[in-house]
Amino acid sequence: MAEVEISQPREGIALVTLNRPDKLNAMTSELVEQLHESLAAIGRNRDVRVVVLTGAGRGFCAGLDLGGYGEAPGYQWTGAVEKGFAIQKHIASLIPRMRSIPQPIISAVNGPASGGGFALVLGSDIRLAATTARFNAAFIRIGLSACDIGTSWLLPRLVGAARAQELMLTGRLFDAQEAHRIGLVVDVVADDVLLEAAYAKAEEIMLNTPLGVALTKEGMWSALEIPGLQAAIDLENRQQIMASFSDDAREARKAKAERRPPKYQA
Repeated sequence: MAEVEISQPREGIALVTLNRPDKLNAMTSELVEQLHESLAAIGRNRDVRVVVLTGAGRGFCAGLDLGGYGEAPGYQWTGAVEKGFAIQKHIASLIPRMRSIPQPIISAVNGPASGGGFALVLGSDIRLAATTARFNAAFIRIGLSACDIGTSWLLPRLVGAARAQELMLTGRLFDAQEAHRIGLVVDVVADDVLLEAAYAKAEEIMLNTPLGVALTKEGMWSALEIPGLQAAIDLENRQQIMASFSDDAREARKAKAERRPPKYQA
Protein backbone atom coordinates (compact mmCIF):
# COMPACT_ATOMS: atom_id res chain seq x y z
CA MET A 1 0.00 0.00 0.00
CA ALA A 2 1.37 3.40 -0.99
CA GLU A 3 2.18 5.64 1.96
CA VAL A 4 1.24 8.68 -0.15
CA GLU A 5 -1.73 8.50 -2.50
CA ILE A 6 -2.58 10.92 -5.32
CA SER A 7 -6.04 11.27 -6.79
CA GLN A 8 -7.85 13.87 -8.87
CA PRO A 9 -11.26 14.47 -7.25
CA ARG A 10 -12.06 17.39 -9.55
CA GLU A 11 -10.63 18.82 -12.72
CA GLY A 12 -7.41 20.70 -12.01
CA ILE A 13 -7.14 19.51 -8.38
CA ALA A 14 -4.68 16.91 -7.08
CA LEU A 15 -5.52 15.39 -3.71
CA VAL A 16 -2.37 14.20 -1.94
CA THR A 17 -3.20 11.94 1.00
CA LEU A 18 -0.69 10.81 3.62
CA ASN A 19 -1.65 7.17 3.97
CA ARG A 20 -0.55 5.54 7.24
CA PRO A 21 -3.85 5.93 9.11
CA ASP A 22 -2.98 3.29 11.72
CA LYS A 23 0.01 5.45 12.76
CA LEU A 24 -1.72 8.84 12.38
CA ASN A 25 0.30 9.20 9.16
CA ALA A 26 3.57 9.47 11.08
CA MET A 27 6.62 10.12 8.93
CA THR A 28 8.89 7.31 7.79
CA SER A 29 11.64 7.50 5.21
CA GLU A 30 9.33 5.83 2.72
CA LEU A 31 6.46 8.26 3.33
CA VAL A 32 8.73 11.31 3.08
CA GLU A 33 10.40 10.03 -0.09
CA GLN A 34 7.01 9.28 -1.68
CA LEU A 35 5.86 12.79 -0.75
CA HIS A 36 8.99 14.26 -2.36
CA GLU A 37 8.34 12.24 -5.52
CA SER A 38 4.62 13.07 -5.58
CA LEU A 39 5.20 16.81 -5.28
CA ALA A 40 7.95 16.74 -7.91
CA ALA A 41 5.65 14.93 -10.36
CA ILE A 42 2.75 17.28 -9.66
CA GLY A 43 5.00 20.29 -10.16
CA ARG A 44 5.64 19.15 -13.74
CA ASN A 45 1.97 18.45 -14.49
CA ARG A 46 0.22 21.39 -16.13
CA ASP A 47 -3.16 19.66 -15.75
CA VAL A 48 -2.91 20.18 -11.98
CA ARG A 49 -3.72 23.71 -10.91
CA VAL A 50 -4.01 23.31 -7.11
CA VAL A 51 -2.89 20.69 -4.59
CA VAL A 52 -4.92 19.67 -1.53
CA LEU A 53 -2.83 17.95 1.16
CA THR A 54 -4.54 15.88 3.86
CA GLY A 55 -4.19 12.74 5.96
CA ALA A 56 -6.02 9.43 5.82
CA GLY A 57 -8.12 8.42 8.80
CA ARG A 58 -8.43 10.49 11.95
CA GLY A 59 -5.21 12.50 11.73
CA PHE A 60 -3.26 14.79 9.42
CA CYS A 61 0.28 13.80 10.46
CA ALA A 62 1.65 12.97 13.91
CA GLY A 63 5.20 13.89 12.90
CA LEU A 64 8.22 11.61 13.00
CA ASP A 65 7.47 7.92 13.56
CA LEU A 66 9.22 7.33 16.88
CA GLY A 67 8.96 3.60 16.27
CA GLY A 68 11.48 3.87 13.45
CA TYR A 69 12.03 6.29 10.57
CA GLY A 70 14.43 4.19 8.52
CA GLU A 71 17.34 5.62 6.57
CA ALA A 72 17.41 8.52 4.16
CA PRO A 73 17.66 7.33 0.55
CA GLY A 74 20.89 7.89 -1.33
CA TYR A 75 24.45 7.57 -0.08
CA GLN A 76 24.63 5.11 2.82
CA TRP A 77 26.51 6.78 5.64
CA THR A 78 28.10 4.59 8.32
CA GLY A 79 28.54 7.07 11.18
CA ALA A 80 25.65 7.88 13.55
CA VAL A 81 26.04 11.64 13.10
CA GLU A 82 26.18 11.34 9.34
CA LYS A 83 23.12 9.09 9.24
CA GLY A 84 21.14 11.40 11.51
CA PHE A 85 22.09 14.46 9.50
CA ALA A 86 21.03 12.78 6.25
CA ILE A 87 17.63 11.95 7.77
CA GLN A 88 17.24 15.50 9.07
CA LYS A 89 17.95 16.96 5.64
CA HIS A 90 15.64 14.44 3.96
CA ILE A 91 12.68 15.56 6.08
CA ALA A 92 13.45 19.28 6.19
CA SER A 93 13.86 19.56 2.42
CA LEU A 94 10.12 18.87 2.09
CA ILE A 95 9.40 22.53 2.88
CA PRO A 96 11.53 23.95 0.02
CA ARG A 97 9.98 21.25 -2.18
CA MET A 98 6.48 22.48 -1.30
CA ARG A 99 7.50 26.04 -2.01
CA SER A 100 9.19 25.19 -5.31
CA ILE A 101 6.21 23.76 -7.18
CA PRO A 102 4.11 26.30 -9.11
CA GLN A 103 0.77 25.06 -7.77
CA PRO A 104 -0.57 26.41 -4.48
CA ILE A 105 -0.89 23.81 -1.72
CA ILE A 106 -3.97 23.86 0.51
CA SER A 107 -3.54 21.86 3.70
CA ALA A 108 -6.83 20.33 4.84
CA VAL A 109 -5.97 19.53 8.46
CA ASN A 110 -7.99 16.66 9.89
CA GLY A 111 -7.08 15.75 13.45
CA PRO A 112 -3.56 16.02 14.91
CA ALA A 113 -0.79 17.90 13.06
CA SER A 114 2.24 17.62 15.30
CA GLY A 115 5.98 18.06 14.83
CA GLY A 116 6.75 17.36 11.19
CA GLY A 117 3.03 17.37 10.43
CA PHE A 118 2.77 20.85 11.90
CA ALA A 119 5.67 21.90 9.66
CA LEU A 120 3.80 20.62 6.58
CA VAL A 121 0.86 22.80 7.57
CA LEU A 122 3.13 25.82 7.96
CA GLY A 123 4.76 25.15 4.58
CA SER A 124 1.41 25.13 2.77
CA ASP A 125 0.08 28.20 0.99
CA ILE A 126 -3.43 28.09 2.47
CA ARG A 127 -4.48 26.28 5.65
CA LEU A 128 -7.97 24.98 6.48
CA ALA A 129 -8.83 23.02 9.63
CA ALA A 130 -11.50 20.59 10.66
CA THR A 131 -12.98 21.10 14.12
CA THR A 132 -10.97 18.08 15.34
CA ALA A 133 -7.63 19.54 14.20
CA ARG A 134 -4.90 19.91 16.82
CA PHE A 135 -1.48 21.46 16.39
CA ASN A 136 1.82 21.61 18.23
CA ALA A 137 5.57 22.02 17.80
CA ALA A 138 6.15 18.60 19.30
CA PHE A 139 9.91 18.39 18.90
CA ILE A 140 10.58 20.15 22.20
CA ARG A 141 8.41 17.58 23.99
CA ILE A 142 10.83 14.78 23.10
CA GLY A 143 14.04 16.46 24.23
CA LEU A 144 14.84 18.30 21.00
CA SER A 145 14.63 21.90 19.87
CA ALA A 146 11.30 23.23 18.64
CA CYS A 147 13.24 24.82 15.77
CA ASP A 148 12.87 22.15 13.11
CA ILE A 149 11.77 21.68 9.48
CA GLY A 150 11.40 25.41 8.91
CA THR A 151 9.17 26.02 11.93
CA SER A 152 11.39 28.71 13.46
CA TRP A 153 11.18 30.72 10.24
CA LEU A 154 7.60 30.03 9.16
CA LEU A 155 5.61 30.19 12.38
CA PRO A 156 6.64 33.75 13.44
CA ARG A 157 5.82 35.03 9.97
CA LEU A 158 2.36 33.46 10.05
CA VAL A 159 1.22 34.26 13.59
CA GLY A 160 3.74 36.82 14.87
CA ALA A 161 6.91 36.40 16.91
CA ALA A 162 5.34 36.64 20.37
CA ARG A 163 2.77 33.90 19.77
CA ALA A 164 5.29 31.74 17.94
CA GLN A 165 7.76 31.95 20.80
CA GLU A 166 5.16 30.82 23.33
CA LEU A 167 3.95 27.94 21.14
CA MET A 168 7.47 26.75 20.42
CA LEU A 169 8.81 27.03 23.97
CA THR A 170 5.86 25.18 25.51
CA GLY A 171 5.15 22.73 22.72
CA ARG A 172 1.56 22.74 23.91
CA LEU A 173 -1.34 21.43 21.88
CA PHE A 174 -3.77 24.02 20.60
CA ASP A 175 -7.06 23.46 18.85
CA ALA A 176 -8.59 24.57 15.56
CA GLN A 177 -10.42 27.53 17.07
CA GLU A 178 -7.22 28.95 18.54
CA ALA A 179 -5.42 28.32 15.25
CA HIS A 180 -8.11 30.37 13.52
CA ARG A 181 -8.02 33.12 16.13
CA ILE A 182 -4.27 33.62 15.79
CA GLY A 183 -4.39 33.53 11.99
CA LEU A 184 -2.71 30.18 11.38
CA VAL A 185 -5.71 28.78 9.50
CA VAL A 186 -8.15 30.78 7.39
CA ASP A 187 -11.25 28.77 8.31
CA VAL A 188 -12.54 25.99 10.57
CA VAL A 189 -15.22 23.67 9.22
CA ALA A 190 -16.92 20.44 10.24
CA ASP A 191 -14.87 17.33 9.61
CA ASP A 192 -17.28 15.92 7.04
CA VAL A 193 -17.06 19.00 4.80
CA LEU A 194 -13.33 19.71 5.14
CA LEU A 195 -12.35 18.39 1.71
CA GLU A 196 -15.31 20.06 0.05
CA ALA A 197 -14.21 23.36 1.59
CA ALA A 198 -10.69 22.78 0.28
CA TYR A 199 -11.97 21.98 -3.21
CA ALA A 200 -14.13 25.10 -3.19
CA LYS A 201 -11.10 27.21 -2.26
CA ALA A 202 -9.08 25.50 -5.00
CA GLU A 203 -11.76 26.30 -7.56
CA GLU A 204 -11.73 29.91 -6.44
CA ILE A 205 -7.98 29.99 -7.10
CA MET A 206 -8.47 28.38 -10.51
CA LEU A 207 -10.57 31.33 -11.67
CA ASN A 208 -7.23 33.09 -12.05
CA THR A 209 -4.56 32.41 -14.67
CA PRO A 210 -2.13 29.53 -14.08
CA LEU A 211 0.87 31.80 -14.61
CA GLY A 212 -0.55 34.55 -12.43
CA VAL A 213 -1.11 32.07 -9.61
CA ALA A 214 2.37 30.56 -9.98
CA LEU A 215 4.03 33.98 -9.96
CA THR A 216 1.96 35.06 -6.97
CA LYS A 217 3.01 31.98 -5.00
CA GLU A 218 6.65 32.56 -5.89
CA GLY A 219 6.51 36.28 -5.20
CA MET A 220 4.65 36.17 -1.90
CA TRP A 221 7.11 33.65 -0.41
CA SER A 222 10.11 35.54 -1.78
CA ALA A 223 8.77 38.78 -0.31
CA LEU A 224 8.93 37.24 3.17
CA GLU A 225 12.69 36.82 2.69
CA ILE A 226 13.35 40.22 1.12
CA PRO A 227 14.58 42.71 3.74
CA GLY A 228 13.43 45.89 2.05
CA LEU A 229 10.31 47.30 0.35
CA GLN A 230 12.08 48.45 -2.80
CA ALA A 231 13.55 45.00 -3.48
CA ALA A 232 10.06 43.49 -3.21
CA ILE A 233 8.67 46.12 -5.58
CA ASP A 234 11.48 45.44 -8.05
CA LEU A 235 10.52 41.76 -8.07
CA GLU A 236 6.82 42.61 -8.46
CA ASN A 237 7.57 44.90 -11.41
CA ARG A 238 9.37 42.14 -13.27
CA GLN A 239 6.63 39.63 -12.54
CA GLN A 240 3.94 41.95 -13.84
CA ILE A 241 5.70 42.63 -17.15
CA MET A 242 6.36 38.90 -17.64
CA ALA A 243 2.73 38.06 -16.94
CA SER A 244 1.31 40.82 -19.14
CA PHE A 245 2.87 39.25 -22.27
CA SER A 246 1.70 35.71 -21.49
CA ASP A 247 -0.91 33.68 -23.36
CA ASP A 248 -2.81 33.40 -20.07
CA ALA A 249 -3.13 37.17 -19.76
CA ARG A 250 -4.23 37.53 -23.39
CA GLU A 251 -6.91 34.87 -22.89
CA ALA A 252 -8.09 36.53 -19.65
CA ARG A 253 -8.49 39.90 -21.41
CA LYS A 254 -10.22 38.33 -24.41
CA ALA A 255 -12.63 36.33 -22.25
CA LYS A 256 -13.52 39.43 -20.25
CA ALA A 257 -14.22 41.41 -23.41
CA GLU A 258 -16.36 38.59 -24.82
CA ARG A 259 -18.11 38.06 -21.47
CA ARG A 260 -17.29 34.35 -21.24
CA PRO A 261 -15.25 32.14 -18.90
CA PRO A 262 -11.58 32.01 -19.88
CA LYS A 263 -10.08 28.81 -21.31
CA TYR A 264 -6.47 28.53 -20.23
CA GLN A 265 -4.25 26.12 -22.19
CA ALA A 266 -2.40 23.41 -20.30
